[in-house]
Amino acid sequence: MKLEWLYSQNEIDWEKLSDLYKVAPLGNKSPEDLEKAFSNSMFKCFVFDDEKLIGVGRGLADGIDCSYICDVAVLPDYQGAGIGKDIVLNLVELSKGHKKIILYAYPGKELFYKKLGFKSMNTAMAIFKNQNHAIELGLVNES
Repeated sequence: MKLEWLYSQNEIDWEKLSDLYKVAPLGNKSPEDLEKAFSNSMFKCFVFDDEKLIGVGRGLADGIDCSYICDVAVLPDYQGAGIGKDIVLNLVELSKGHKKIILYAYPGKELFYKKLGFKSMNTAMAIFKNQNHAIELGLVNES
């Protein structure tokens, strides 16, 4: 398997990216929303096997203080091959020079990110558009 890495969104098919998020599973994200989110992100990684989009991730960064790594997704057939790890490590490398690199982990994936050098935060807080759903998923505590 020879992977191709792109760091620009110029040739991205947003419908295919939306499909990747559904099956990864990272949720239902419309092609329009994904295009806007990636356009507003300083760093992005797209991974292809031949011409098939198999992995993705982005970093929302200000260039000085904070880079926030998010939306890391890999097609299920490619998971476990180190592609997600490589996406995160590439985004960390792109984020070097920032005072902090923050990553939002889906519940149950914390150990994966700890192995890559991330530490749990004691003071992270969040307001979700659908707070009750976030509580149900275990993303935030009620208290």
